[in-house]
Amino acid sequence: MIWLTQTEHLNLLMIKMRAFVIVALSLISTFLINAQQIIEYAPKDNIKSIKFFGSDSTENFPLVALGQNITLIFDDLNGDEADYYFKIKHFNHDWTPSKLFQNEFLVGYDNLRINNYNTSFNTIQNFTNYRLTLPNENIQFRVSGNYLIEIYDSYEELIFSRRFCIYEEKASVQAAVYRPQNMDRFTTHQSLHFGITPFQGVFRNPEQTVFVHILQNRQWDSNLLVLKPQYFTGTTLEYRYETPTQFEGGNEYYFFDTKDLRITGPNISYTNLAQLYETYLNVNIPRKYQNYTYAPDINGGYEIRNIMRPGDPNTEADYSYVYFSLAADYELNDNEIYIYGSFNNYHLGNNNRMYYNPSLEVYEGVLLLKQGFYNYKYVVKKDNQLDKNFLSGSNALTENDYLILVYYRNIGSQYDALVAFGQVNSFQLDN
Repeated sequence: MIWLTQTEHLNLLMIKMRAFVIVALSLISTFLINAQQIIEYAPKDNIKSIKFFGSDSTENFPLVALGQNITLIFDDLNGDEADYYFKIKHFNHDWTPSKLFQNEFLVGYDNLRINNYNTSFNTIQNFTNYRLTLPNENIQFRVSGNYLIEIYDSYEELIFSRRFCIYEEKASVQAAVYRPQNMDRFTTHQSLHFGITPFQGVFRNPEQTVFVHILQNRQWDSNLLVLKPQYFTGTTLEYRYETPTQFEGGNEYYFFDTKDLRITGPNISYTNLAQLYETYLNVNIPRKYQNYTYAPDINGGYEIRNIMRPGDPNTEADYSYVYFSLAADYELNDNEIYIYGSFNNYHLGNNNRMYYNPSLEVYEGVLLLKQGFYNYKYVVKKDNQLDKNFLSGSNALTENDYLILVYYRNIGSQYDALVAFGQVNSFQLDN
């Protein structure tokens, strides 16, 4: 037995306390970093038809090269030509705030008023349509990476926010979609294999500096982080994992087209003009136990369009109440069912929640939507967990788009640069 003096005992106690404080501070720091991960802010009820895109307006997902334009369009149903302002923020690969000061990622200033707006013309529902294009004469982007745009009103209240990505092409991505090798997922899942090749040199210490995110159908709630390459072939980082890069195949989206509100179309059973236009969709049946059938879709997206009158659909397309119904012969216990699509940025809220009608044995929901072509599906939330395919089922043959985002933090850098992206579709599924 070793005897300690009173002084030695106090020193040992202080060392233990110091170690405990360091561990505690580390845990608190980790918690705060995780707590700061960005979540997009859903818009107020008067803000509708948000389109945010780069070169392809149907994707509603801005991913552009440094210097290329992104466009934000939205409607304010108050129709009073209110003032709105925008702010820009920069983030790391995991959507925690980067350490860059604003003048390190922007040229110019934000918090400027959106001065391009027009009042609706010849529509029953009055609204003001706003349009913002970035970069412009007032603001340009210095670096690549993850960004967030926030829209504020004249009272400095946050109205909504959206993510966007800017890349600088410093590497190429080669990817393919395969059936899983494990038989329990062979008919339900899709597996991504890909490689990343830098154009010049190599990625230094890639296990610590390269971060890869995979998104299914450009939806952030499907974000899958792949940290480390499996192996190297020359300068190429190979990601040939089996399980870590698998996704449920899901099913094709339902669709409807309200480009002409005076007539019915595919999947529309009835239209009516009351205080506003009304569109009643066919009753949908859960596809979980049905055989898979291929049906072309735009993977959850939507496009504003109008053939009732010539002109700009952004200001001359009208709104209608769209009535959704999903057949069910019993209430799904504590599960909540939502109408899901790009039309509301895949947000789950009271507006797109469905409620059970026991007299008709269906779930019902109503959304106020602008004229256009829409994809949608029904998803289930239980215990705050989202299950996209509980009602639709999951099939390996389903057509899905996959987006691979490659971030690199160079030695001494203060931010994660988006240095490459790859796109692949599961239509050409490999065995």
